[in-house]
Amino acid sequence: MQLFRSRYADGERLSLGGVPVRLRVSPRARRISLRIDRAAHEAIAVAPSARRLTDAVAFATQRQAWMAERLASLPAPSVLKAGDTLTLLGTPCRLEPDGRRPRLIAGPPARIVGCGLGEVDPQLIARLIKREALSVFQARGAVHCAALGVPVPPISVMDARTRWGSCTPAHPGRPASIRLSWRLALAPFDVADYVVAHECAHLREANHGPGFWALVRELVGDPRRHRAWLRTEGAELHAFGG
Repeated sequence: MQLFRSRYADGERLSLGGVPVRLRVSPRARRISLRIDRAAHEAIAVAPSARRLTDAVAFATQRQAWMAERLASLPAPSVLKAGDTLTLLGTPCRLEPDGRRPRLIAGPPARIVGCGLGEVDPQLIARLIKREALSVFQARGAVHCAALGVPVPPISVMDARTRWGSCTPAHPGRPASIRLSWRLALAPFDVADYVVAHECAHLREANHGPGFWALVRELVGDPRRHRAWLRTEGAELHAFGG
């Protein structure tokens, strides 16, 4: 008989019958739920409050077979090799691991060199992507902020796996800021630019009401195709970099 603790913590990771499970509290959740995080290769048990995490663990325990089957069906993470092509902000780049100082050489064909010694080093690739992503995101943020008539806030990159960006509008005593997932640099340029515009629009509309979406459409046109791309392809991006 499975014994459950009286208390669990938000974000805690468990192994249930060999299945990795992460616990999450979501005040917006109306019930206990379970889903598969394709990027992290783990199950997520969601509860509406911390005190109901025990119920979430019990529910996940009952669904061990389902979780194991779903996780086993996920594709194995891809491994980059010398000569492979990585698309960076819409530009295909050939990987040439000839050292440990990663840099992008414009083409055609574009090349990413210095990404390892003989074999591709994922950490060196990630370092270069973060650098290139930050440069482009800051430039596009300046363009969108000018169109919105707002000051350009500090823009940084983050390593989040559950969201593409976040915006903190200015408040008394707290400056505005925008953070964007560096993995967006692996998406088509228009998709990444949509997310930048989305967060910039929050500088004027700190919600997702009609006024906000009107601003987004002014900046990048109809966002539905970009949102659809992120829904269908986003898990592959989140999986990049381990």
